[in-house]
Amino acid sequence: SLHSSVLRNDPTSRRSSSSTMLDGANIGKFDFEITDFFLFGSPLGLVLALRKTVIPALDIFQLRPACQQVYNLFHPADPSASRLEPLLERKFYLLPPFNIPRYQRFPLGDGNSAVLADVVQSHGAVFMENASLSTPISAPQFRGFRRASEISIASQVSGMADSYTASNIANIAAKWWGTKRIDYALYCPDALTAFPTVALPHLFHASYWESTDVVSFLLRQVMRHENSSVLELDGKEVSVFTPSKPREKWLRKRTNVKLRNVTANHRINDTIANEDGPQTLTGRFMYGPLDMVTLTGEKVDIHIMTQPPSGEWVYFDTEISNSSGRISYVIPEERRLGIGVYPVKMVVRGDHTFADSYITVLPKGTEFVVFSIDGSFAASVSIMGSDPKVRAGAVDVVRHWQDLGYLIIYVTGRPDMQKQRVVAWLAQHNFPHGIVSFCDGLVHDPLRHKANFLKSLITDLHMRIHAAYGSTKDISVYSSISLPPTHIYIVGRPTKKLQSQCQFITEGYAAHLAQLEYNHRARPAKNAARMALRKGSFGLPGQAEFLRKRNHLLRTISSQPSAAGHRPERTQSQSDSDKDRDRERSQRSMSIATGCWGRSAASRLESGL
Repeated sequence: SLHSSVLRNDPTSRRSSSSTMLDGANIGKFDFEITDFFLFGSPLGLVLALRKTVIPALDIFQLRPACQQVYNLFHPADPSASRLEPLLERKFYLLPPFNIPRYQRFPLGDGNSAVLADVVQSHGAVFMENASLSTPISAPQFRGFRRASEISIASQVSGMADSYTASNIANIAAKWWGTKRIDYALYCPDALTAFPTVALPHLFHASYWESTDVVSFLLRQVMRHENSSVLELDGKEVSVFTPSKPREKWLRKRTNVKLRNVTANHRINDTIANEDGPQTLTGRFMYGPLDMVTLTGEKVDIHIMTQPPSGEWVYFDTEISNSSGRISYVIPEERRLGIGVYPVKMVVRGDHTFADSYITVLPKGTEFVVFSIDGSFAASVSIMGSDPKVRAGAVDVVRHWQDLGYLIIYVTGRPDMQKQRVVAWLAQHNFPHGIVSFCDGLVHDPLRHKANFLKSLITDLHMRIHAAYGSTKDISVYSSISLPPTHIYIVGRPTKKLQSQCQFITEGYAAHLAQLEYNHRARPAKNAARMALRKGSFGLPGQAEFLRKRNHLLRTISSQPSAAGHRPERTQSQSDSDKDRDRERSQRSMSIATGCWGRSAASRLESGL
């Protein structure tokens, strides 16, 4: 055992072994940086405590893992698990581990803060040097929304109360393995106390891989879904968003009952406005699939990033949602935005769920190019289910028009309840950023909605359409706004009846792009706002997914044999993306298959309150 092997060594060898553990000279390293390290029912605390008893001079906090944050998840009844926090700061034995909320009751978390600075601030008397250590205290209650995974401890120390000193907080933070709590306790049914102790580790181990509490907790930590991250072309991210107002009780008592076990499906319409005209933001706040629950009579905070992409989020105002869950906010004249593209975020005060959008302020005469999402991009039909395939070369054509300085506008006849799904699809395939227009709910004539939307841009905002893409159904829409047939590009089989009304793309987008480039059929836009328009792509929230995919693609291409290097770059990237999708399907099927093992045992852990 470790205890006997260490005791057999003399004091000299003990010191050498201790130094070896601390310097880490003989420890291997990964080829990538580890941000978050999750432990499931790990006995690491027992091992480190044993080392401390054998080597009293050993400081546990110096054995810092090569990561930014450690999460030690365990069930309180697990005999093989142990805590880590008291080994780093012994006064933490007075605090219970952080309770992971039940997914059935709190799908988005219960609002309790796990940030280390918040813990010390809430229990300042415990961490004072002369505090009494005789009686444990109850579980901490944190209702803030702050996250400190990207914020230095020094910046949080400045706001601490007078009951403890900043130096004491800094000393604790210097020993800590991250910026949040480390010990996290999962829900453990009382019925498990009747099980034999020898059987518990197997049950707990199986439950980690099937527990929705664990999965939701991991997603909240890793994805950081409340931070909207939109990537520019050079890889820059917008600044991290933090709500300006804390959570409050719902204004209506019924709201708390209505919103149980439903997820948010909020959306804000992308807005286009003139610099000297009214600038109006509209949004709708709904919950559940197919908008089953409406947020009625509740506060919604409006934030705009006035200096994108790395500026601060500015709080503008608070509106109350109406009976249909809608809000409409007109930016005051003294706070009107100049020419540019500004991220917008509306946050529900009661639960801090939110919706993202953009307001684009343009001068009169701005030229734009229209793309019908379903008609020109999708190579397969998908109403609500699987991910539709994208036509080869479609992204390159859109990027070509963006590089020429045109505003990109995406139109679709889908209802706005699908906005998150459609925008995520555009981001997944790295489409250039643009305005996305949806129908206001389920409408009888979606083509009329498209026509009215484009007419409003031309007549009300004095914009000019240069080209349009879509299917044969969209020809009437584009003809109704007096767009010449030479500028209407249709994907589909040509017919004699429609031959004179449009230009058919018969050989694919790659051949069409070659015609645009080499035949000079596309001229640069005559826009005064070319420098203000975004040159980036849609970004998935939370993480720099586009950069990771691009780096993975470059590594894949560089590792291929030289004989394959003569293929066109577009064909090569297309095959890589197909391989990634096949790999994801196989991994998904494997996870489903493995989830069948041990389900009967782990289901008892999930069975109730």
